[in-house]
Amino acid sequence: MIISRAPVRISLGGGGTDLASYYSRFGGFLIYGAIGRYVYIAANARLSRTIRLSYSQTENVDNVEAIEHRIFREALRMTGIQDSIELVSISDVPANCGLGTSGAFTVSLLNALHAYQREYVPLDELAEEACHLEIERLGEPIGKQDQYAATFGGVTTLTFAQDGTVTVKPVALTADCLLELERRIMLFFTGMTRKSSDILQEQSQKTEQNDDQVCESLHAIKEIGHRTLEAFEAGDLDAFGHMLHEHWMMKKKLSDRVSDAQIDEWYNVARRNGALGGKIVGAGGGGFLLLYCGSDRERLRRALEPFGLQPMPFRFDMEGAKIVANLRV
Repeated sequence: MIISRAPVRISLGGGGTDLASYYSRFGGFLIYGAIGRYVYIAANARLSRTIRLSYSQTENVDNVEAIEHRIFREALRMTGIQDSIELVSISDVPANCGLGTSGAFTVSLLNALHAYQREYVPLDELAEEACHLEIERLGEPIGKQDQYAATFGGVTTLTFAQDGTVTVKPVALTADCLLELERRIMLFFTGMTRKSSDILQEQSQKTEQNDDQVCESLHAIKEIGHRTLEAFEAGDLDAFGHMLHEHWMMKKKLSDRVSDAQIDEWYNVARRNGALGGKIVGAGGGGFLLLYCGSDRERLRRALEPFGLQPMPFRFDMEGAKIVANLRV
């Protein structure tokens, strides 16, 4: 039995510049924070020469080619496992909630399969392997942030060169600053899930077409990412809170589907009750509403409670992808 886990993430600045349509022309930069909510994969040998998968559905098949779940199928193809295995997926958060669950799932799965075969894969190779599976093999119109965040964890910057090379660098936050950042960020689940691929596909197409509004918004978002890093390193967390608001205004220019009247209402109520800034995490349209609360968390919580929004506690994850149990004989 192998049990693997990988964390999901929140974007803290520069999100959206990790798509190839943007970084291949301009280079990308972002900051993420991996959080202690995980996607777990359990892998176990089967005596029968079949494959059993358990996720939101259950599959019992005779060979890899018969698998319906695209990521399970491609991961088994890539690692060369043909049969005699059972794989179970468990997640701390819903799929399609904006926290990068698909990337975390892919990283956790590949890490489990390599451990199952007694293979060691360096972290940078694991992240790129996950990117290759989702972006190239499955053709998903997504970026590289989620796979790298799930692999490396921490509060970290990613710099994307035009050739696709990714430079990973932890942010120099003091322990006190990290704890205060955890306290001031509040995550509220909206109850709405959505596939990010539709919004990201639109963003990529507009970037490739040199859409002025989208390109200029992404340039501004990347610059906000750099300024966020400066604020973190200076310990100026309230400056980050104000930049979140600036980021959200720019993000809404990327697509009409990033927000809607309901999300705008929640955000405006939050701003009137102590939130300096915030945004929908991920591509937008639903999932989690991230808010930075300058002081009175309880006031903000009470203001959003009538809408059915409750905060989800979290701590930052500093470990990244990890094999938490290796009991294979």
